[in-house]
Amino acid sequence: MPIFTLNGTLVHFAGFAKHVGFYPTPSGMEKFQQELSNYKTGKGSVQFPLDIAVPYRLIERIVKFRVRENRARSG
Repeated sequence: MPIFTLNGTLVHFAGFAKHVGFYPTPSGMEKFQQELSNYKTGKGSVQFPLDIAVPYRLIERIVKFRVRENRARSG
């Protein structure tokens, strides 16, 4: 499972038969809860079905949030 890191884990993802699993950690899920509400979610994960367009702009916003969060934490 590919993991993007910067001062710790940012996000990771994996491909499955019917969806892409995206794991922005629980804080990323909480911050973007409303935007992710149309997708199947778990505590720290979201499933983007393969039969609809991947929300790249949303993913970009989540990753940028996680970058800011990790940079602030590492000080």
